[in-house]
Amino acid sequence: MSRLYLCAALLLSVLITGCSALPGNHTAPVQPTLLSQVDTAAERMVKNAHGRLSTRDTIIATTFVDVDQLGRSSTLGRTLTEAMTSKLVENGLNVIEVKLRDSLYIEEYAGEMILSRNVQRLGNNYNASAVLLGTYAVARGEVIVNARLVRLADQLVLGATSFRVPMDVNVQMLLASPY
Repeated sequence: MSRLYLCAALLLSVLITGCSALPGNHTAPVQPTLLSQVDTAAERMVKNAHGRLSTRDTIIATTFVDVDQLGRSSTLGRTLTEAMTSKLVENGLNVIEVKLRDSLYIEEYAGEMILSRNVQRLGNNYNASAVLLGTYAVARGEVIVNARLVRLADQLVLGATSFRVPMDVNVQMLLASPY
């Protein structure tokens, strides 16, 4: 009788193991994309700014810059800004589009780099109470991104987040043309 149970158990384990070889059972985990990483990070930043940032506050979004050269950005930096801005608006925050204004000089291909400007003057010109700013650093196999919402009146960080973006061919292309 025990030999019968042993044979049945062996046959069952072979059948179960065979099922794992069927197509679709060995799918690799989906790698996060740049946009999915930004979406998650923006939601975290809005959540941790809760109570310090109201829906009446207005925000200026500035170009994310290279952490080692604050006067330098890339297509990646401008893309991070655009994606983060979209997510902030989706979360009910008021973001001023400075590209439509004549009073702010925006260097072609460089964007609106707040870290190299008079922050208070910019806030006054746009009647903004906060600014979205960020940096990125290229590392082996990934880009590390830091984003902050900063109150202009006293430079208090209202919300912050950091995230990593896998260095795929798309991210490499976005980094390839620095300005």
